[in-house]
Amino acid sequence: MAEDHARPALTIGRSAAGLVVFALAVAAAALVGVFSALDSADEYARLQQPAWAPPSWVFGPVWTVLYAMIALAGWEVWRRLGWRGARSALTLYTAQLVLNAAWTPLFFAAGLRAVAFAEIVVLWLVLTATVVVFFGADRRAALLMVPYWVWTTFAAALNFAVWQLNAGG
Repeated sequence: MAEDHARPALTIGRSAAGLVVFALAVAAAALVGVFSALDSADEYARLQQPAWAPPSWVFGPVWTVLYAMIALAGWEVWRRLGWRGARSALTLYTAQLVLNAAWTPLFFAAGLRAVAFAEIVVLWLVLTATVVVFFGADRRAALLMVPYWVWTTFAAALNFAVWQLNAGG
């Protein structure tokens, strides 16, 4: 007889606790960025930027929405498959979150624009793998990650352009 690997239904309390865990993990990554860029608005304004660079005030609202979607996506995969069933998907998810948190300190706090670019390329690759794996696990979760993937693609291009425009100084 085949063994049933179906995941037992989550209670409302356990599901809510899981959502809190994902929200806290994403908030931790976001706070690393916030604290790393506290005094960077003036620095960002002084950098040479491509004509298509958004004003600095755009980043806060965009990231707020993206971080909420990232938390919901991870929670959806966990809710559907559990920790064991989604081990590879949630490992990639965690890796991209750590890489996400690492970018801002590199770019702003340390001023290492070339290293930040290399790091965001790795983030983009891990994020791409996360979205692909999420599509197999939970299509809604993958779709929640797509705007983040698009923004990361844009951010990588912006990072490269700012690095190149400011390489001499």
